[in-house]
Amino acid sequence: MKLTNQAMGALMLALQKSLLEQTDIVPLLTSMNFQVDPADMSQGTLVITNPPVVSLDGVEAPLIVPSEGE
Repeated sequence: MKLTNQAMGALMLALQKSLLEQTDIVPLLTSMNFQVDPADMSQGTLVITNPPVVSLDGVEAPLIVPSEGE
């Protein structure tokens, strides 16, 4: 079995969420529900039906100012 782009994105989002919140990633991964991609007739790819949600409330984005040469 392989992961769909959606499933890979959900895993990467879980990693980003755990890094942003400085929490353990294991509970996020164990809570994920995998299923065979209904669009894949060969049934060889997986999707995640409950990807993590990342909230940026209260997070201040850094101001990026381009340098003169850019």
